[in-house]
Amino acid sequence: MITCIAIDDEPLALQVIKEFCSRISFLQLEHIFTDTDEAKKYIEQHKVDILFLDIQMPDINGLQFYKSLAEKPIVIFTTAYRDFAVEGFSVDAVDYLLKPFEYDRFLKACYKAKEYLEFLSTQELQLNSLFIKVNYEIMKVNLKDIELIEALDDYIKIYIKPNPVLTLMTLKNIQEKLPARDFLRVHRSFIIPIHKVEKFSKTKIWIANKEIPIGSSYGTVYDQLLLASKMNS
Repeated sequence: MITCIAIDDEPLALQVIKEFCSRISFLQLEHIFTDTDEAKKYIEQHKVDILFLDIQMPDINGLQFYKSLAEKPIVIFTTAYRDFAVEGFSVDAVDYLLKPFEYDRFLKACYKAKEYLEFLSTQELQLNSLFIKVNYEIMKVNLKDIELIEALDDYIKIYIKPNPVLTLMTLKNIQEKLPARDFLRVHRSFIIPIHKVEKFSKTKIWIANKEIPIGSSYGTVYDQLLLASKMNS
C-alpha cells in the first residue's frame, strides 16, 4: 500500500483529496493537515510515499516548505494558481494539479506517482552501476566513474567525467544505494569512492586534485582509509 498525506490551508480542498483517495485501491491516506509545522513533524517521524501539497498557503509557500524537508516524499502539487507550474516541476514534482481538478485527473497523477515509486523500489543496484533521476530522465552512472559526491542544498552533485550531474536526492538516500565497502561518507557534505583516494591525513582527503575535509563527527574515517590502504597494498 502506498502511504500519502495532504497539506492544504483549505479544509474543503482536503476533503476532496480525502474522498478521491478513498476511491483508489493502492492509496492509503494517513493524515491531512492545515498546519505545515505539524505536517513537517509527521513527515520526520513516519514513512510517507506521496505528498499532496498546496502551494499558496498563508504561513509558507508550498514550494519553500517542500524544499525545507530533509527527507522528501514524492510530491504532487495542488493549487489554484497556474503560474506556479514551472517552478513546481523545477523541484521534480511528479505532477501539478490545477484546482478545481476532477477525479480522473487526480487518478492519472496518482498512477504517475505509483509508476515512479515502483521504478524506485525495483531499481537494482548492480555491482557496477546506479540509476538516478536527472531532470526528467533516468541516467545510468557507472560506480567506477564517480570521483566524489557532494551535497548542495536540496540536490547532490555527482562528479563524473566529462561533466558532473545534479539529482534531487539527499546524501543519506544515495549512501543507502552505494556499496559500503567502496564508498565512505567523510563529512556531512561529502561521500567519497575509496578507490579514488590519492592521499589522506587525519583531517583531509585528496581526490582528483580536490581537497575534501574530514568532518569532526566522522572520527573513524582515517582508520577506515588506513585499513583499506593496507588491504589494497
